Amino acid sequence: MFSGIVQNKTPISIERSLDQLKTFSIELTQRQQTDLQIGASIALNGVCLTVTQIVGGRAYFDVMMETLRITNLGALQKGDIINVERAARFGDDIGGHSMSGHVSACIAVSKIEYPENNRIIWFSIDPQQRKYLFPKGFVGLNGCSLTIGEVTQDQFNVYLIPETLSVTTFGELSEGDQVNIEYDAQTQAIVDTLERMKEDGRL
Repeated sequence: MFSGIVQNKTPISIERSLDQLKTFSIELTQRQQTDLQIGASIALNGVCLTVTQIVGGRAYFDVMMETLRITNLGALQKGDIINVERAARFGDDIGGHSMSGHVSACIAVSKIEYPENNRIIWFSIDPQQRKYLFPKGFVGLNGCSLTIGEVTQDQFNVYLIPETLSVTTFGELSEGDQVNIEYDAQTQAIVDTLERMKEDGRL
């Protein structure tokens, strides 16, 4: 489980690139290294990955075909900056909302607005994605727990403060960039349940 509170951003290294399999590595902070073991979970851009090797202060991850296909990890180049969060532990302060690290899709940045001391980022969505997004609800974007602002038929936005822009990769986003999205699990469960009940004639 993850809180959606990104701990830092860091360059990624591509250690191996095979057909439908890549091995990534990242430099860990001192806090992230504490008690870290092989098999632990770390989210890169919101994607839950298993630590396969630890060498010095670096963690290594194998990323397989389905993850490369669905998420933006497949398009990463050496040196690209990513968001990092180590899995939450019992007793941790959960300041965001509970996230699984199971990304549903990639969505594109459609527009960026620059009001003073703020930033508003708009994302393109299709009807299937829109049904899980509600104003003031939660969404996970590149591993960051964010509150949804407005939702239209084909877009939604989030409002970002300077601290979020500084700690995460959102400050470097441009129009057209692909971002991983994870829907709020409770919202998705309610919507899917109601749809099934309607299909079964129980609504």
